[in-house]
Amino acid sequence: MVFLCALLWAVFLALHLVLNGRWWAWLAVSLLPPVALAAVPLALLVAASVTGAWGAAALAACSLLVAWPQNGVNLRALRPRSAPAGLRLVSWNTQHWNQGGDPGRFYGFLRGLDADVYVLQEYLNGFEGGEVWDIDDEERLRAAFPGHHLAVDNNAVTLSRFPLAGPPVPVGACSLRADLRVGAGTLSTYNVHIPVQLTVMNPLRPAFFRDMRRRAAARDAEYAALVADLRGNPHPVLVTGDFNTSAAIGDIRRLPRSLRDAIGACRSFLPASWHARSRLRLWRIDWAFTGGGARVGSYRFRDAEGLSDHLVQELTVTTPCSESEI
Repeated sequence: MVFLCALLWAVFLALHLVLNGRWWAWLAVSLLPPVALAAVPLALLVAASVTGAWGAAALAACSLLVAWPQNGVNLRALRPRSAPAGLRLVSWNTQHWNQGGDPGRFYGFLRGLDADVYVLQEYLNGFEGGEVWDIDDEERLRAAFPGHHLAVDNNAVTLSRFPLAGPPVPVGACSLRADLRVGAGTLSTYNVHIPVQLTVMNPLRPAFFRDMRRRAAARDAEYAALVADLRGNPHPVLVTGDFNTSAAIGDIRRLPRSLRDAIGACRSFLPASWHARSRLRLWRIDWAFTGGGARVGSYRFRDAEGLSDHLVQELTVTTPCSESEI
């Protein structure tokens, strides 16, 4: 029985590795908690050791090793490291920008984060019947953050103590690039929001699959636009936001290999950013990457105090020309 379970898991894993990120329908399967890719083979290893099923143990060990990059476990958290100073940045999906909440509490929370740069997603209201409403809160933003420079587009907000090096650049339909003058150079910040994979509805209806296929196409377009812009950008970059993509979803592999995942600077062994209002958080779908000489000094997820279903990403960043200026 243990061998059969290990074999079935190995077959599932093989399909996952082949189809994940390549076939739109597998998006629904890849929503499993990434830690399951470690927990299941570990449980099979324990069962195999108890029963002496060494063939099952070999299958389970291979499954664990092959899927390790997708299980979300951060072994680098065990390494001692210093946290050098740098530009203080927060990235956060605000969940519809305080829709129906207390604006004073919302803006007080943002100010309390005390960041040099704010990269904020879901500058919008709505979703009643699937409808999204654009909003205009710029007057309150400028009043709450005097001295900050503001970039708004594609339902994204980037607030910076550093001046903009040019007009903000929409990337795809859902993301925003803002080039900041930091020190003697430029840091390009990418405010990313990849569309969610599916709508919660009856999975037995044809409309469910039509919607998922449409959303998969939209995700493909957003990733393609982001990658194209990154490849043409000569500046140091920080790419961060809500990717709606866990470690178990192959879409994250589309990003250029030159980017470095900030998770190496995180002290959490099993980092997760969603669902912030739940005690059991199993998915990290908010990411931060650096490239072009930009580096992350520290990185952590901070509680959103009930204001959003996403935790806040907090990090410090340095660029080749910024160390003496920050």
